[in-house]
Amino acid sequence: MIVNRLAQSITAFVLTAAIARNLGAEAIGQYLLAYSYYFIFVGIASQGLKILFTRELAREPQKTSVYLMSGTCLQLIFSLLSYGALVVVVFLLPYSSKTSNLCYIMGLTIIPFALSNVTEAIFQAKEKMHLIAIATVPVYVLRLIIMIWAMHLKYGIESLGGILFCSETLILIIEWIIITQLVKIQWQIDKDFVWNTIKISRTFFAIEAIAVISSRIEILILSLLGNEFLVGLFGAILQLLQPFLIIANSITVAMFPRLSKVVDQGRQKQQKITESFIEILLTMGLPLFLGLLFFGKDLLVFIYDSSFAQGSLALSISAMSLLLLPFTRTLCSLLVANHFERVNLRELVITTTLGGLGGVVLVSRYQLVGAGIMVLLMTILAFSQYLYFTYTLLFPLNLWRVIRRPVMISTLMLVVFLILKKINLDFLSTLISAISFYTLFVIFLSIHALGGINILKEKFLNIRTKF
Repeated sequence: MIVNRLAQSITAFVLTAAIARNLGAEAIGQYLLAYSYYFIFVGIASQGLKILFTRELAREPQKTSVYLMSGTCLQLIFSLLSYGALVVVVFLLPYSSKTSNLCYIMGLTIIPFALSNVTEAIFQAKEKMHLIAIATVPVYVLRLIIMIWAMHLKYGIESLGGILFCSETLILIIEWIIITQLVKIQWQIDKDFVWNTIKISRTFFAIEAIAVISSRIEILILSLLGNEFLVGLFGAILQLLQPFLIIANSITVAMFPRLSKVVDQGRQKQQKITESFIEILLTMGLPLFLGLLFFGKDLLVFIYDSSFAQGSLALSISAMSLLLLPFTRTLCSLLVANHFERVNLRELVITTTLGGLGGVVLVSRYQLVGAGIMVLLMTILAFSQYLYFTYTLLFPLNLWRVIRRPVMISTLMLVVFLILKKINLDFLSTLISAISFYTLFVIFLSIHALGGINILKEKFLNIRTKF
């Protein structure tokens, strides 16, 4: 899952930089706005079913063929309705014809992406996530190459939307080819299954609908109260946070089936898994926040161009959310695994409502910086609610055990950042040095946590002896 998500993140990152250098910030704004509408409506149409199918199939794998055919039929209906809703919404909003057309073209991707979510739910439930990477990673790379080639040939931004649709259709075809080797397909639709799934998944649909709107609400507000240029700047900021978000989502997706299976084994087992994953994510998130605080402006100029330097303050404010996201991502999955999805729905409603209202005020007054404050505000709201419900409904977290190693690594990285800032190397050398020191610190602390180098040597020799 990490390979898949990283490939998705890296290709999106490179694509954003390529659009910035070839077509400008306004074109990025148009592309990201169209992608946001696609992301929102495909999330509404598919993510609720994907989570439900993953959870249920992890417990009842013998029903896989029923979920595949009947679930695909149900998903097709929802995706067609979702695309129709996207067309109506975009038509009613005051966007330029070029932006609207791009939204319509990119919105078609809802259909193949939503259908592929059914096959991916089966792969995840069977814990064969490597099959997802086999189907998606080569297509992501090929898509990036074709998009950059199209821009060099002076094709417009609309062509990128068409390429996105074709690539997701190709992924769907590849995944179906793979799944026919794993599942005995029964070519019939179980109407009772479809109806029961609609009733069961209502809460999941509501959660995902609000979640995807919440994740893109800053861009929507900026597009309505600002312009496509500001959307482009803010999108560039979000792209710098995407590597962490992709890894965090991948880890929680991979963790979810395991959490679902150990629900009946007691809360102590769940607590151990939960705290371990929060610690892993904090080990990445906390040093990244410090790095963006010190070198965020240089990174924006290095990746895009000097016109993006004006987004440095908004980037620093948005990056503060990295301190809390490890908790929110992990605890969200924990609550769903324990059938507390209504708690997640309540959190999303409160966070989106209060964050959206606050965002309108902040963006209208402070524009780009207001959007950055809005990101941080919504993260704080989500964190406080997830932590409260985890403590009251499940178990308290051992916070010292969770933050101890991340704080140690971050303290060491803080010293590194101060030295690098003082000696004033060129940015590429600074970046390579920071990554190298971070890798060394993580390896050193991991060896220490496993008992030291002598213990590792002993374990390695025991393994070799067995073979």
